[in-house]
Amino acid sequence: MYAIVEIAGQQFKVSKDLKVYVNRLTNEEGSKVSFDKVLLLDDNGTITLGAPAIEGASVEAKVLQHLKGDKVIIFKKKRRKGYKKRNGHRQYLTQIVIEGITGLVAKKAPAKKATAETTTEEVEAPKKKVAKAKKEDTQE
Repeated sequence: MYAIVEIAGQQFKVSKDLKVYVNRLTNEEGSKVSFDKVLLLDDNGTITLGAPAIEGASVEAKVLQHLKGDKVIIFKKKRRKGYKKRNGHRQYLTQIVIEGITGLVAKKAPAKKATAETTTEEVEAPKKKVAKAKKEDTQE
């Protein structure tokens, strides 16, 4: 079972016991958090899509720790002008572990079975009308 959920403005594919790094959350370490914006839910091949979110579905998670991401260096330069600028950035992240996915899984609607009788009647009916129309045109 997996779900696609929106957490802090980003979409993640999550399943039970998965560790995920998300943008910094305001919750304290060790606290539990619930995400209600579930966009897709898959339960062993039965897929439920939300429009835009599935009502009644949620993802339960636990905040493990707050940390910083890897350093990213931004270097700007204009050649022959003597302009160089170096800057760095470290994103604030929160590591969470998914504890469970709860939600309503929609049942598939049974497909209509077309019988041979109905399909042949529907196909033959327009042909008869066309043949009658051609005969009337030729008689005039």
